[in-house]
Amino acid sequence: MNRQTGFTLLELAVVVLLIALFTGLSIPLLGRLGVSGLDNSARRLAGTVKYLFNEAALSGRPYRLTYDLSKGSYRAARLETDGELTIEQGLVREQRLKGSVRFRDLSVSGRGSFSSGEVSIDILPVGWMEETTIHLDDGADQVLTLRINPFTGATEMYQGYREF
Repeated sequence: MNRQTGFTLLELAVVVLLIALFTGLSIPLLGRLGVSGLDNSARRLAGTVKYLFNEAALSGRPYRLTYDLSKGSYRAARLETDGELTIEQGLVREQRLKGSVRFRDLSVSGRGSFSSGEVSIDILPVGWMEETTIHLDDGADQVLTLRINPFTGATEMYQGYREF
């Protein structure tokens, strides 16, 4: 009897087929790697706005969200009863946009459009804030538009540059 060990041609074909299948499924995911920083920054910003909106309603104190368009960061502060602004720590400490993501511009209803400097938005405990449209840019071709609803604090996200 001849006792040779090894793989059959059928076994090798199945392994090659599985490798091709997994490669075909993972390549589209690799194409999204450049967008992930933009998506991550947008979701984090939207979560911060919603959190501050809810905190203002629950605590009965107004909050101020300040965008630093030049640095690509934003920070939150709570307005105390004596008029002092208390910088928030923890979940809403100063945040920077991820990687090469930057603010392209920011529009506030009734105040106009801004592309540099600092812009502050007040979030009132009565359940209202100024309607804001934010355009985020990843430095390449990707742009996201974020529109913040003034009555709910919810953020709608759109691919590309949109004006409202």
